[in-house]
Amino acid sequence: MAAEGTKVGRMKLGLEGFEVSAQGLGCMGMSAFYGPPKPEPDMIQLIHHAINSGVTFLDTSDVYGPHTNEILLGKALKGGMRERVELATKFAVCFADGKMQVRGEPAYVRAACEASLKRFDVDCIDLYYQHRIDTRVPIEVTVGELKKLVEEGKIKYIGLSEASASTIRRAHAVHPITAVQLEWSLWSRDVEEEIVPTCRELGIGIVAYSPLGRGFLSSGPKLLEDCSNEDFRKYLPRFQGENLEHNKKLYERICEMAAKKGCTPSQLALAWVHHQGNDVCPIPGTTKIENFNQNIGALSIKLTSEDMAELESIASANAVQGDRYGSAAATYKDSETPPLSAWKAT
Repeated sequence: MAAEGTKVGRMKLGLEGFEVSAQGLGCMGMSAFYGPPKPEPDMIQLIHHAINSGVTFLDTSDVYGPHTNEILLGKALKGGMRERVELATKFAVCFADGKMQVRGEPAYVRAACEASLKRFDVDCIDLYYQHRIDTRVPIEVTVGELKKLVEEGKIKYIGLSEASASTIRRAHAVHPITAVQLEWSLWSRDVEEEIVPTCRELGIGIVAYSPLGRGFLSSGPKLLEDCSNEDFRKYLPRFQGENLEHNKKLYERICEMAAKKGCTPSQLALAWVHHQGNDVCPIPGTTKIENFNQNIGALSIKLTSEDMAELESIASANAVQGDRYGSAAATYKDSETPPLSAWKAT
């Protein structure tokens, strides 16, 4: 069933024995943030196609919709599909009075997990991430509650997303962290400085989200022509004005190299992420079967050390203009939490 005979292998995330497909499927865009929700029957067909093709590591979050993406996956996993997948979801980001909040207090962690289990209609979540770090709650407190959920059999493995190196270390000291999800691609390389080495030192798996630069490395600026006003990419700094004009050059150079390699720009960009190491699992999202097939085709592309060097010179540190998110968004750069002693004192 895999595209053009591509075999989707398996890999280990972390040191606790969690095995996933070598490429995952990001499900966010099916329900949220990238324009209106897509038709449910089409998305269920796509999820089934992914599973039958060997892509069994499915990524979602309770904030996608909110809630509707988890419900969609729950429907897709009926009829024996649940046993065939590694199901990952996230908690911590929620909206109250139209404003985004990040929450990591124990009662919220537990309530969020119970609610996700109900929406999926499953007994256990394979990998449960803290989606963003609550800077008001010591990370030890949040992970302490996640540890209890592991002990109760409600989740199997614990993950963090957009966490700083020190937050990862502190979390890992409470309970092994199986995976850290971070944005990593040819146009988002800042994690290579400190986050990736920390994960490797501790034996934590790396899950790369937006490995295609939110679609920019697939389509370039014309991506925005098809975006509705509900698509939040239109409002990200990298997709605006002079930044977009500047970043177009990066895309053009990737296209030139892809043409030489006989593959698409998205396959080249995704292959670069795959070549970062056997501890890295990219989770490109899509809503189209043909794009999914193209994405798994990236697994067949071999890049030489010369190819990697050329790509890294194209995508050097100053190659991209504009921040990943707007100024109000939480990222690993501001994910420090208070010391545990501060929580005990309250």
